Amino acid sequence: MRLEELQAAEQKLLLPTYERNPLLVTGGEGVFLQAEHGVRYLDLLSGIGVSALGYAHPVITAAIQAASASVLHTSNLFFHEGQAALALRLTEASGLNRAFFCNSGTEAWEAALKMARLYGTMRRGEGAALGTRFLAMEGSFHGRTMGSVATTHKEKYREPFAPVMPEVDYIPFNDVAALEAAWSNEYCALLIEPIQGEGGIRPVSQAFMDAARAVTQRTGGLLVADEIQAGFGRTGKWFAFQHYDVAPDIITVAKPLAGGLPLGAMLCTDEVGRAMQPGLHGTTFGGGPLACRVAVAVFDEIERSALLAHVTEVGAYFEQRLAELKQRHPQIVDVRGKGLMLAIELSDALDAKAVLEQMINTHHVLINRTSETVLRFLPPYILKAEHVDLGIAALDASLRHLNEKQLQAAAQTGGTIGD
Repeated sequence: MRLEELQAAEQKLLLPTYERNPLLVTGGEGVFLQAEHGVRYLDLLSGIGVSALGYAHPVITAAIQAASASVLHTSNLFFHEGQAALALRLTEASGLNRAFFCNSGTEAWEAALKMARLYGTMRRGEGAALGTRFLAMEGSFHGRTMGSVATTHKEKYREPFAPVMPEVDYIPFNDVAALEAAWSNEYCALLIEPIQGEGGIRPVSQAFMDAARAVTQRTGGLLVADEIQAGFGRTGKWFAFQHYDVAPDIITVAKPLAGGLPLGAMLCTDEVGRAMQPGLHGTTFGGGPLACRVAVAVFDEIERSALLAHVTEVGAYFEQRLAELKQRHPQIVDVRGKGLMLAIELSDALDAKAVLEQMINTHHVLINRTSETVLRFLPPYILKAEHVDLGIAALDASLRHLNEKQLQAAAQTGGTIGD
């Protein structure tokens, strides 16, 4: 089926939840996707941070083949070998003690919210003065289920579904004074992304992370870190919170965990975990044999190929090349991120959507836009310097082309860029 036929079929049959790019993917290998008519695209997005090992990786292929010859599903009423094996790796990598497996990031976040409330209920029964409210960050994005969207800051995600879960308050991201003024024992948990993803690739400051840990420990509330996009190796450490030498009580992980298969996890300490009892939470598909087997294979490959060190090295090179580009293009007002979770912010004088379209349609490089003016880069961990150079050349050409168009338009109207 060709792209035009698919577009017509989807328009008739699917709910319009995404504005899709007009690109029909037919295959992929390494850091490249292949589209209709054999056109190759350098993928600097990896399915929004999912395909950590790129495409057609032999380790993932072998794990899927082996799992498909066995049992694909058991339900969580019975045992299989994959969950304990994956939980061991995740707890060793994170320093936390307990795992709950589900199917997605938003489900992992829902589990974290329920766990925080459950822990608060248990502690109140033990005599602690701990409330039920959540304190979240401005600019946050935690998912699209009702609990997750209630803790997501942008009104466009929350208002259409109001009333959402109550008892959620927001403070400015990285504002230590606001945190210390707002925090009290009315809150059962402080919710934070170590690097805000949809909020524009904004890393938390060391001062704010230290303050977050200090205020929660003072009242007995929980520090909950959303590692769904930043976690599992993307920043050069297993989890982004590890850059700060601060240990959360709960973390969530999902996107790259199973290399492209749906899998999420909530990890917590033994202290938090003692609040859970059978029947209080669950999942039919979460942590199935196939997903767990592939996730263990991805985990092993990241270790075997020393990809955390590679992410650190190639990420630093990528950030350096973006900084060089900023020197040539004044429309780039900021370069930020860590490892292979990077972004550039453009001034309002340049249409970020137009840059995105140039990158995809003219130069065949896949990125995306977030927070309106931010171009986001979440490439596979196997990215090399030569691929970075290809992406930078395409971005340079796209910015020059659009700048020239603006200059021509300004000359015709007698104005200047930015008027």
